[in-house]
Amino acid sequence: MKLTKAEEQIMQILWEIEKGFVKDILDHFNDPKPAYTTVATFMKILEKKGFVSYKPFGNAHQFYPLISKEEYSAVHINSIFKKYFKNSIEDLVSFFTDNNKLSVNDIDNAIKLLNEIKSRKK
Repeated sequence: MKLTKAEEQIMQILWEIEKGFVKDILDHFNDPKPAYTTVATFMKILEKKGFVSYKPFGNAHQFYPLISKEEYSAVHINSIFKKYFKNSIEDLVSFFTDNNKLSVNDIDNAIKLLNEIKSRKK
């Protein structure tokens, strides 16, 4: 399941702090900060989507992620790779090189990394 931009922003904070109350999450927003009730509403949405759970402390809830940043990133990146690049590493590399997103140094580093991965797979 994909997160909205606002949900992802909250999850980025929660992944960073590992657990926290709505106030803790709000403290990590830049100004202008969203309203407390807005963040609380998003926490309920994230709970319903299965991304977070909470431990109750009286009337307050301490939230924590149920999915790691790495797990979400893998699913999200794999989806983009499949949707936009047809699971083709050649199409992905062409996209970055054709749009001047990679410098010669970036390409050299990528080749070095791929050679290291290739050596480990042998």
